[in-house]
Amino acid sequence: MKSVRVAVHAADPLTHAGLRACLGREPRLTLSPIAEAETVVVAVRAVDNAALDLLSALSAPAWARFVLVADSGWYADPAAVADRRVRAVLWRAEADDAALVRAVRAVVQGQACLPPLLQGRLMDQLQHLQREVLGPRGLTASGLSQREIEVLRLVSEGMTLSEIAAMLSYSERTIKNILSAVQIRLGMRNRVHTVAHAIRAGLI
Repeated sequence: MKSVRVAVHAADPLTHAGLRACLGREPRLTLSPIAEAETVVVAVRAVDNAALDLLSALSAPAWARFVLVADSGWYADPAAVADRRVRAVLWRAEADDAALVRAVRAVVQGQACLPPLLQGRLMDQLQHLQREVLGPRGLTASGLSQREIEVLRLVSEGMTLSEIAAMLSYSERTIKNILSAVQIRLGMRNRVHTVAHAIRAGLI
């Protein structure tokens, strides 16, 4: 794994120093200012609205992901936590040096490290969202329909529009319209950019 820029934020100076010392012992992590970090470790009292407000106020880059080290207590909506780019949560009593480094490395690799109870709550929320909100509108959690996802997948496999149209029993014009609608909705520049984005985002 390449060296990763990681920053620390903690209101308590001792906690701040302890977290920096822990992360500084890992050779593949480089301590940096928050404004330059790829991952930011933030110590909070609880996972609540105050913690989410703190994350919004930090000067972290838009691509940075957060690792929270919380004293105790989860009082925030899991979807709101995810929206603030939190990808790992550790309880302070369980967060030894090895656990913290593992969490940071997991987040860098695009993974999440969340308490088991929270994982269950997230899955319950996704199920409710799909069943009650997205499903009736023909959408998935990605914001795309199953038909749109299928067309993008076939394009990514190198099929021509005419081949896709024949396979799905649509006109070629319909396939073009589907791709154009997805491109506009995702804010992409062109078809290649749209497919590349879908692959990177794990949509196909």
